[in-house]
Amino acid sequence: MKRHFPVIRWLMVLSIGLVVALGLFSAPVKSNAAEKTYQIGTDVTFPPFEYANDNNKYVGIDIDLMNAIAKDQGFKVNFKPTSFNGAIQAVQSGQLNGMVAGMSVTPERKGTFDFSTAYYNSGVVMAVSQNNNDIKSLKDLKGKTIAVKTGTTGAQYAQSIQKKYGFKISTFDDSSNVYEDVLTGNSVACFDDEPVLRYGINQGTKLKIVTKPAAGTPIALGVKKGTNKDLVEKFNAGLAHLKKNGEYKKIMDKYLNAKKNTEDNHSFFGILKQNKTFLWQGFLQTLWLTIVSIIFATIFGVIFGLFGVLPIKFFRGLSSTVIYLFRGMPLLVLALFIYTGIPTLTGTRIPAFIAGVITLMLDEGAYIAAFVKGGIESVDKGQMEAARSLGLPFGKSMRKVILPQGVKLMVPSFINQFIITLKDTSILSIIGILELTQTGKIIIARNLEGFKVWAMVAIIYLVVITLLTWLSNWVKRRAKI
Repeated sequence: MKRHFPVIRWLMVLSIGLVVALGLFSAPVKSNAAEKTYQIGTDVTFPPFEYANDNNKYVGIDIDLMNAIAKDQGFKVNFKPTSFNGAIQAVQSGQLNGMVAGMSVTPERKGTFDFSTAYYNSGVVMAVSQNNNDIKSLKDLKGKTIAVKTGTTGAQYAQSIQKKYGFKISTFDDSSNVYEDVLTGNSVACFDDEPVLRYGINQGTKLKIVTKPAAGTPIALGVKKGTNKDLVEKFNAGLAHLKKNGEYKKIMDKYLNAKKNTEDNHSFFGILKQNKTFLWQGFLQTLWLTIVSIIFATIFGVIFGLFGVLPIKFFRGLSSTVIYLFRGMPLLVLALFIYTGIPTLTGTRIPAFIAGVITLMLDEGAYIAAFVKGGIESVDKGQMEAARSLGLPFGKSMRKVILPQGVKLMVPSFINQFIITLKDTSILSIIGILELTQTGKIIIARNLEGFKVWAMVAIIYLVVITLLTWLSNWVKRRAKI
């Protein structure tokens, strides 16, 4: 048994180093109370409440109003762009201090949120394609499918009347996909907040509103129940001042009456030219996230892959358990659990980027562990027996005889895993990481040109993955595998 100790000690040192590194990366973010900076979540794909303008800066009713109130009350705001559902979970887990995202005040949300004074009262309307003359009222929806955005008042309203009018519901994460589903004919109608739908129509979306506003609900700043009372008080005081001095009306008029900019170039190359810097930044974030994640995933995977071939039952069982657990868990669920679930339990904030790295490390690391283990086991058992018969200890036999042969088989798999990790980063847009996919969503929210923007994003992914595939094939040829 003593002959195994050098390998075990080496693995334990790597394990401890990995734990320490992750501990440093995931250290809680402490805010400086003197700066009075609040972390505010927002859904930047919900115009006119929040979206990115032509210069790819976040604007909208919520953004401008929050900034004006912060200036009036003497505090700072750090906006965290994410999905609507992602923002809700981040606030509930303590990752964010609050959220402004066209958030309606409902009895259900009052159970887990404290709200500020309402700054807008929104109503839900139904819209259909401009060419659709068959759907004129709710009664015409029987047996049909309608589209809504997850977590919105429109979705809640649709659910409340679904049984009465007998329609089916399709849900999406952003409004542009809701509208696109209606325009393609997959759904006959959609429900959304009136100002959001009117903005889309003003920007050229070929829909028409066919009902009067219903289910009017107040919209307000939301914070986790029982926390950040000072933020709510400052928001209320600032809102009162803005209404009194006329700034509130200016902000509302600016966005509620916004018209399409006739100078905007909505051609494929026009959109590309306008957003090339933003897309490039999103790609760089994707690449950086991929590189950092694959490094940690490789360390994680090699450790647990080697555990799987040690002649010690405990380590083999541990390796099998880790591989089974993280390969069997959907990446989206794992990301939300790490970003919102763990902070809920521990009260410790985890930055979105670090949560993303940990997510990919565990998921991709489990696959790496599996092919490391498989690569080593694919080496003929006689090789180990021969090395041991020559008097070499287990650790030295592994390093000098087995691993050199196994690594040769693993190299192409490592490159393929890098490709998979690059594609999997797109899922992390759910926790607000501004990578390439999230960048595409933000651009689409402004210009509602989903097909063209997603074509650009797809081409970028395809070019990079093609280059990596060529690299993988070149390595295989060089290694003569």
